[in-house]
Amino acid sequence: MRLLPGLYLKLHPTMNKFSRTWQFIILLLAAAVCSCGDSQPGKIDRLALVKRNNPRITEFEALSSLSVGNGNFAVTVDATGLQTFPEIYAEGVPLGTQSQWGWHSFPNIEDFTAEETLKDYNFRGWNEPYAVQFNEPGRSQAAADYFRVNPHRLHLGYIGLELTDPEGNMLNSEKLTDMNQELDLWEGVIHSRFMVGVDTAVVKTAVHPDKDRLAVSLQSPLIGKGMMQVNLRFPYPTGGHADDATDWNMPEKHRTEIVAQDEHSYLLKRTLDSTVYYVVLQFEGEATLTEKGAHYFVLTPGSDSFAFTCTFTEKLPEADAVPVQESFEASSDYWTAFWQNGGAVDFSKSTDERAAELERRVVLSQYLMAIQSAGIYPPQETGLTYNSWYGKFHLEMHWWHAVHFALWNRTELLERSMDWYATAYPKAKAIAERQQFEGVRWMKMTDPSATEAPSKVGSFLIWQQPHFIYMAELIYRNNPTEEVLEKYGFLVEETAEFMASFATYDELEGRYVLKGIIPAQETLRASETINPPFELSYWHYAMSVAQQWRERAGQKRKPQWDELIDKLSPLAYNSDGLYLASEDATDTYKDIRFTSDHPAVLGALGMMPECKLVRRDYMQNTLNWIWDNWNWGKTWGWDYPMTAMSAARLGDPEKAVGALLMDKRTNTYLVNGHNYQDARLRVYLPGNGGLLTAVAMMCAGWDGNEKNTPGFPKNGKWNVQWEGLAPMP
Repeated sequence: MRLLPGLYLKLHPTMNKFSRTWQFIILLLAAAVCSCGDSQPGKIDRLALVKRNNPRITEFEALSSLSVGNGNFAVTVDATGLQTFPEIYAEGVPLGTQSQWGWHSFPNIEDFTAEETLKDYNFRGWNEPYAVQFNEPGRSQAAADYFRVNPHRLHLGYIGLELTDPEGNMLNSEKLTDMNQELDLWEGVIHSRFMVGVDTAVVKTAVHPDKDRLAVSLQSPLIGKGMMQVNLRFPYPTGGHADDATDWNMPEKHRTEIVAQDEHSYLLKRTLDSTVYYVVLQFEGEATLTEKGAHYFVLTPGSDSFAFTCTFTEKLPEADAVPVQESFEASSDYWTAFWQNGGAVDFSKSTDERAAELERRVVLSQYLMAIQSAGIYPPQETGLTYNSWYGKFHLEMHWWHAVHFALWNRTELLERSMDWYATAYPKAKAIAERQQFEGVRWMKMTDPSATEAPSKVGSFLIWQQPHFIYMAELIYRNNPTEEVLEKYGFLVEETAEFMASFATYDELEGRYVLKGIIPAQETLRASETINPPFELSYWHYAMSVAQQWRERAGQKRKPQWDELIDKLSPLAYNSDGLYLASEDATDTYKDIRFTSDHPAVLGALGMMPECKLVRRDYMQNTLNWIWDNWNWGKTWGWDYPMTAMSAARLGDPEKAVGALLMDKRTNTYLVNGHNYQDARLRVYLPGNGGLLTAVAMMCAGWDGNEKNTPGFPKNGKWNVQWEGLAPMP
């Protein structure tokens, strides 16, 4: 691939010169010699902080599965420590095995083209083609449906226990007793113990930090009795909008074959239409792999103590025979370094009855975001657990998934997914050009190839556009070097070029307006919406930062950008001093359409720093009204940290804490730490990422703030210790 000016693409993490384990060790040593804005440096007992929040499971429960992973690969297991009973969890937090590279497309037998999904809209005096879904049946609708579904993320395969009675009959989950499972966060290892009759089974599970490899250790007399083996089962994808990507009813549409073997390994090849990948099963001691049925294999160990690894690869793998223990040790090294490096927040000295729960959410969210949302691509909203929106990622959510990494001084985890924007550049440039704008228009819903998924809503969103500038700025703040400016400067410039050309100048009123958009509050219509407050504030911030990047690079400020910054429309408000959902929405506080979904107006002073477009008194009025009157049953997980950030900047820490712990369904955090939304979205990682962002700024503050822990009440109940956090802009 040709590299863009000032940019380079990092190699896959497995090919880096240094392993991520050593990267963390190097960063840890660096942290010892530089201050990170600590309140009480080195005072937190990080081991105790992490250990006391280890999730513990004592039963099979659909929402209580646990995961191990490394950001690019993750495996979710049930209470046995493997994926033994996926049917129990299918409608909860499913037992997934997913990677960043594992994608599949159904054959395009109709030869649909992306151009067939385009429809013209005239918002500014010319036709702008958008990739949309069509209401009327026909080829365009079929093409849109195809590109919306394809490509989709794969479930790579289930690795479970084959549990039988002495006669060989399969055991159900009710035959397992005394379940005792714990995720050791400090080492990234799941320890599981259970009994079948009088026999105990002990299972240890981890994922290698640098490879798409699951490591498993088994100990049980059940093995010698022939009652416990290991099974591997491989499904065909469903192409479903939100599901476990598992279709067992299409065995004829894919192939699973053993293509090589030796005394201690088997190599399986998977073929699904044009998608091919490999599974390497390596073990210590004696074992035999047999085919029980289509896409169903059973590994029979030769002793009561057995260890194996299962590695998934996109390409035909080279020989890599290493002891299973190496994967467990690598996991321990990686996670110990992870917890010792970067930020930490300890709530144990707080007496507020909610403090322990907030700490639990914070610790588990750090783990989940590192294994689910720290890969080489922006993550899907359900991470590497199960598919939502066909496994595709949403760029407007990238901020919520990734910004916290920089604030918790784990910037390298943010940078992993930033390189993808260089890959996406040609297609983002083409979107802007076909709509007659400058620069690049970042798409909303996409995949590793950067193909824009047609959408009746997503194609009209614009608040993903400034994210690249915001995240690049955070990277620079943590590492203010010429190398960072050189790496990201080109796309900062191209991103701002679109923003400048997208804003429409109103000559009659002498101001710039934003129109022809669906704002972050997605209940509004593109044909009607003018100047939504969040987007206006974000435009002001990002364009100001883009000018600073030009100056840092030794370039002159662009006068036309300064004119835009100076003449952006102020936020519209009503006679009660309340900000409107958009300038045209004069009935904002009477119409439920404007008081449901995201209360995005609060992001205008919360996610963003204060600017001349925003009046603090009006924003405080708006926060108070939203707090008392919003339709909180129609919100999303990141709305609560967004509210908290706005309250904190407004000097209202009681509401900041109250927002993070508001007792609402979409602000529920499960035993495994996942932010639950509803029956469709049982996992919602933007909520976890938003929580970490809010807590970081509530502790370390923001530019211009001089208070310690400004987001926590000074009522004697919140004694919050923190270290290693960076302030927000």
